Amino acid sequence: MLLSCLFLTGLILATAVQLVLWLGVYARLARYDPDQEPASAPEEGVSVIICARNEAENLRKNLPHILNQNYRSYEVIVVDDDSSDESEKIILSFQKNYPILRPVLVKDKKQPGKKAALSLGIKEARYEKLLLTDADCRPASSEWINRMQAAFTENVNIVLGFGPYLTHSGFLNRFIRFETLFTAIQYLSLALLGLPYMGVGRNLAYRKSLFDRVGGFKRHGHIAYGDDDLFVSEAARGGQTAIVLQPEAFTFSEAKSDWRGFYFQKSRHLSAGVHYRPVHQALLGVSAASHFLHYACFVALLLSGDHLLMALSLFIARMAVVTWLYSRVSERFRESNLLPWIPVLDAALALYYFLFSPVLLIKTGNYTSWKQ
Repeated sequence: MLLSCLFLTGLILATAVQLVLWLGVYARLARYDPDQEPASAPEEGVSVIICARNEAENLRKNLPHILNQNYRSYEVIVVDDDSSDESEKIILSFQKNYPILRPVLVKDKKQPGKKAALSLGIKEARYEKLLLTDADCRPASSEWINRMQAAFTENVNIVLGFGPYLTHSGFLNRFIRFETLFTAIQYLSLALLGLPYMGVGRNLAYRKSLFDRVGGFKRHGHIAYGDDDLFVSEAARGGQTAIVLQPEAFTFSEAKSDWRGFYFQKSRHLSAGVHYRPVHQALLGVSAASHFLHYACFVALLLSGDHLLMALSLFIARMAVVTWLYSRVSERFRESNLLPWIPVLDAALALYYFLFSPVLLIKTGNYTSWKQ
């Protein structure tokens, strides 16, 4: 009986924390209206920067979408980071027809990750506004640059975009898209709250002067990953960070197709979290821990048969709030086909936190590869 009371207490506390987060923090995104974002602004120069390493096929498929944007004044800098495939050949072939394409070739790679390559691309940029994406990404429309740059105002230094994954069959693809959606709910909601902590390199913009002012990646240059989220965590400030959620400004890419690849990718990404600011680590830690504890205590009470009415009431209350918010947000992010799967995916996310908890607690690898 004492153990059941402890599980019930844990369920009450975890559910209370979850409801505060979903209704007090994440609901900000549900109330956010993308139509308030400027559709266009005076066309100032933009430098689109792409770092590529052995991305020949992706460059062939995706560069045309970036080189044919409906925007007057921009350049596309592709940094070929010592590729061993035909990346250089493909970049140079595109350059013949697109003078706005500026190749930067790295022949002797000395540092792991892409921070050195990205720093070189930023150094070569002619314009103040930098728009970053990856070689395996394609913009959702020819208005991508226009929508992202329009969010810059006199006080805005960083613009956070959304980079969804393409839809395919299978549970892994659904879970990856769901986890990406939830991550977006977190970092975009906290940005709206005035606590920006991360962005995704698939769709991120900031000022070149800001990059220079904070010393680029100097403070975390020894870490192979984190060229996007660690930079935003260090440089972003509330009131100086904008978000863009218009579908025309999305960038799409392919998700991992096997569990092993997904595990290494998320291990690398989650490892960056230990370098976030303490307030961000605390918020994310509380969110993950309360999510897992909610399910763990609920299952324990179901198995014991004690306090079933209270346990079911708490579970249903949280699930109703979570489902409501996902129904609002998923439509905005063009992920409505995930809605029937929300109960299963939400439970899987709790298990995901448990399985990846060692990554957050101990150093599990150097993750020197670009795309492990």
